[in-house]
Amino acid sequence: MPIALLALTISAFAIGTTEFVIVGLLPTIAADLGVNLPSAGLLVSLYALGVAVGAPLLTALTGKVPRKLLMVSLMVLFTLGNLLAWKAPSYESLVIARILTGLAHGVFFSIGSTIATSLVPKEKAASAIAIMFTGLTVALVTGVPLGTFIGQHFGWRETFLAVAALGAIAVVGSMLFVPSTIQHNKPASLLQQMKVLAEPRLLLVYAMTAVGYGGSFIAFTFLAPILTDITGFSASAVGLVMLVYGVSVAVGNIWGGKLADKRGPIGALKIIFLGLAAVLVVLSFAASYKWLMLATVLVWGAVAFGNVAGLQVYVVQQAEHYTPRAVDVASGLNIAAFNLGIAGGAWGGGLIVEHVGLVHTGWIGGLVVLGALGLTALSGRLDRLNPRTVRGSGVRVAAH
Repeated sequence: MPIALLALTISAFAIGTTEFVIVGLLPTIAADLGVNLPSAGLLVSLYALGVAVGAPLLTALTGKVPRKLLMVSLMVLFTLGNLLAWKAPSYESLVIARILTGLAHGVFFSIGSTIATSLVPKEKAASAIAIMFTGLTVALVTGVPLGTFIGQHFGWRETFLAVAALGAIAVVGSMLFVPSTIQHNKPASLLQQMKVLAEPRLLLVYAMTAVGYGGSFIAFTFLAPILTDITGFSASAVGLVMLVYGVSVAVGNIWGGKLADKRGPIGALKIIFLGLAAVLVVLSFAASYKWLMLATVLVWGAVAFGNVAGLQVYVVQQAEHYTPRAVDVASGLNIAAFNLGIAGGAWGGGLIVEHVGLVHTGWIGGLVVLGALGLTALSGRLDRLNPRTVRGSGVRVAAH
């Protein structure tokens, strides 16, 4: 493995940690800065919104910047954003810090795959991308629970300081080991991206992604206060619960990928969305019982991100047929849809907490996920009505 690929993986680990660690720290941050939980939840929404905007817009605007210079600059911005969060004197400055880091996140994953594949022979391209994205999975399993532990025992600011230190390591690694001669094609223009967004069948997939993740994040954003205020776990135990969730996510990713291979993306997504909706509904009833809640979180992790492979495969299949000259753009915009779902879910969850109550985020989120299931069924029905040949493969694609 090229050492430059390790620098990318460390960057992905730091970015994954800072995106999701906030979930375990919301009650602490809210109490320290004197804001309510819905306002603290906006720290999740605005970060995700920064990612969603940064990925397509800034990637297009930085198309002529050399890849190494852009990579180093992004990680410097990411590090500065986390240092600002560490020293944030107010809620408003913490919001700015989250938006800055979100913008860096969006562009990083837009160009990271290209850089990773340029570091290895063509036959190892997929493995290189998988290694880089391992940083995200490891972040959920270790970085998020460890960051939550640091925040609970030493203060939430120290969590961001620790992530900034990881960012600094990534900056140095990128400066030393990422080659300066990386070739790259100019990314898609905003006009090309708009053409993708004009295709109804791709918009349907983006809606599946956004609604599915939005429903899950209605509850997940407020998992920490649910665990402490309703279930009765101590603040220090939240990190351990996040560890259980992270391990389950890692297993669920593998299971979801195999299910998509076996049943096809539509068949797999139907199963996973149905399971996710059921878990979220159960969550509202399990929240009052520690062991039942722990079991629910364990199952939740398995289905929460198990649909990643199915959604990405499906959007590529659709793009190969409807927008064959913009497959990469279509795939990248699905990541933006994922983050729009997170932003909307966290915002909607805040409204539910404010007007209805914490415990109701679960079953309401489950109903929203059922909406994603309905959209998936609709897309599958459209596939059956219009079977098509996947471009270049000769394999007919139809819903299962």
